[in-house]
Amino acid sequence: MKYAVLFEQTATGYSAHVPDLPGCVAAGAEAAETTDLIRHAIALHLAGMREDGEPIPEARTIAEYIVAA
Repeated sequence: MKYAVLFEQTATGYSAHVPDLPGCVAAGAEAAETTDLIRHAIALHLAGMREDGEPIPEARTIAEYIVAA
């Protein structure tokens, strides 16, 4: 399954979260590191949900850049 991930630059690096998986977050010093960490966080989050017998949510978030006039 493919989930949207939102990345934000912070004062100390980058953070990422998955809107369709509440609580699934990661932070790192560099963008590439944060990407690797959130990929791992998603896998762990889904594994924990499966282990607990929780339904896996469908990806519903749609992200798009909008050019402001």
